[in-house]
Amino acid sequence: MQAEEPAVTAGLLAAAQATRGYPGTPEQQAAWHDAVVALRAALRAAGGDAWTVALEYDLMRLEKRADAVVLTDRAILVLEFKQADASAAALAEAEDYALDLRDFHAGSRAHPVVPVLVSGGVPGFAPPRQAPLIWHGVLPPMVCGPDGLAALMRWVQSTAPVAALDGPAWLNAPYRPVPGIVEAATMLFARHGVAEIAAARADAANLRETSTAIARAVAEARRDHVKRVVFVTGIPGAGKTLCGLNAVFGAARQDGAAFLTGNAPLVAVLREALARDAVARRGGAKAQALREVKAAIQNVHRFLEDGAAPGAGAPPERIIVFDEAQRAWDEAKARRGTQNRPGTLTMSEPAHALDIMGRHDGWAVVVALIGNGQEINTGEAGLSEWGRVIAADPRWGAIAAPRVLAAADPLQRLAPTQPPWLVIDHALDLTVPLRAVRDASVAGWVEAVLANDAAGAAVIARGAAAFPVFVSRDIDAVRAALRGFARGRRRVGLLRSSGAKRLRGEGLAAEVPAEDVADWFLNDFLHPTGTAARDVRASDALEAAATEYACQGLELDVTGLAWGGDLVRGDGQWRARRFAGTRWLAERAEAHYVLNTYRVLLTRARNEAVIWVPRGSPRDDAFHDPTRDAATYDAIADFLIACGARRLDTAAALPARAEPSTLL
Repeated sequence: MQAEEPAVTAGLLAAAQATRGYPGTPEQQAAWHDAVVALRAALRAAGGDAWTVALEYDLMRLEKRADAVVLTDRAILVLEFKQADASAAALAEAEDYALDLRDFHAGSRAHPVVPVLVSGGVPGFAPPRQAPLIWHGVLPPMVCGPDGLAALMRWVQSTAPVAALDGPAWLNAPYRPVPGIVEAATMLFARHGVAEIAAARADAANLRETSTAIARAVAEARRDHVKRVVFVTGIPGAGKTLCGLNAVFGAARQDGAAFLTGNAPLVAVLREALARDAVARRGGAKAQALREVKAAIQNVHRFLEDGAAPGAGAPPERIIVFDEAQRAWDEAKARRGTQNRPGTLTMSEPAHALDIMGRHDGWAVVVALIGNGQEINTGEAGLSEWGRVIAADPRWGAIAAPRVLAAADPLQRLAPTQPPWLVIDHALDLTVPLRAVRDASVAGWVEAVLANDAAGAAVIARGAAAFPVFVSRDIDAVRAALRGFARGRRRVGLLRSSGAKRLRGEGLAAEVPAEDVADWFLNDFLHPTGTAARDVRASDALEAAATEYACQGLELDVTGLAWGGDLVRGDGQWRARRFAGTRWLAERAEAHYVLNTYRVLLTRARNEAVIWVPRGSPRDDAFHDPTRDAATYDAIADFLIACGARRLDTAAALPARAEPSTLL
């Protein structure tokens, strides 16, 4: 940077911006020029000639670039330059960049990361009233003016402990982000596939191997002119949807590909996110962008109904990804339809899918994503129906991992033994949890908790450096904790079971309306951007809670799960219940659906999860409500604590969110 004039550097940055699909402007180039001038002056004044500087550092997960990363000999400064903005949103943006490096950049884990907002609307630099006592992880964001940047750098150097930070080594350290579903979808759709996603979390090679196995199966089907169903199995949060999106939006898009799901909220959220991103990248009308994305993200029921209509030919897609394929409807459910839409299908959904895709001359591929243990409704055909229809149609073969033959439930086995039409590929089973950003132990912990194995769950929790699951009996403390965890632009929200009917008595009656699901997942209340107002529909307003139907297949950075009375303790076991009229009734026939509901809800968090177990109604209260019995809730909370969940201590466990007024 020192070798080039600021104007030359700004020009190079503008050229790089254009390659990412964003139009450059004279104003942007002028802003880069001013930032480079300020940074060069600050480095000279702070004695940073030997430090390492990375400009426009690519943060793939966020689809953004940090304006500058300055590597001193003891700290990592992540700089975000704003011409005259020192708002909470600008601070959150700088902090989010720092959190991304802490979580996904191997060279950042052992050093303090300091987010810095350099704003032209701020005079100089005012050091914090009290220096940090502990310099590790991401510090609260700091603010200075361009003329105060050197003073800030000197303050960091005089205050932070020496950490022996090697700049060139940092630049070469692996950056392996795991994007969330919405982040991945927008990135893949915009870039026509991103190789880095297949290599994300390369230390967890499972994801890379599975992506490669899917691509190999597609290439072989195309080469040999055959039709194949590729089953991708895996535990919750292991990256099945990520692999499916990669298959649809990558190189296969040229052949015609679509991601099909019966999850209406997932369709709504992804379509809205892709359309917003397309408008932000290239401008134009949002309606046009929505028309484009609707071809890529489709409702599976509508796809099958259109394909089953009289006279329908082969679809334009050669490849479809069938999300949550184990939840495809059986024939009875397909014929019955829904309350709002009568059925028009005559076979099971797996049978229709293979019939429609089988109309292609030559090759076709169905990638079937199987979410083990996530069946949450009746009428779901299971893997056995897929096996039945493949066996009945000689045009089709299948590729899958051994897991498809090993389930205890016959409904979830593709076949009783390996049939001749099935090829085994071990790489198609995702067993490494990726949703949890820093601690992958949560998925195993949830399995142990729901299996009633308190001792096993406690061992898992004790083995974590800082187990990220908390329990509280106070909803106000839960909301405060979620706001504290919402650093940077992390998304937080409340979850609840659809069967938790008596949460109304605890003051949490609202569920997210279907028409607000996209706004709940995508809009902001805590840190709105630009001139946007705080949106009370947003998840981080912490008013409405998403049920398992609204959040399955999606995720939040931090979740607050309201535990309802539909899954309680009894005789040392979990007991499922359903609320009817004025009382709870034992749920025996469909108890496993209730357990699966809580499996879904407990595995939605990428970072921390806070479980709220209501205090309930004490039995000695003159107005005791037996539908919210306090002793029943006490038993749930006690069991979760015995399993290793941490009692929520807002003051000790949670970071405070930084606001501009506390920093200036």
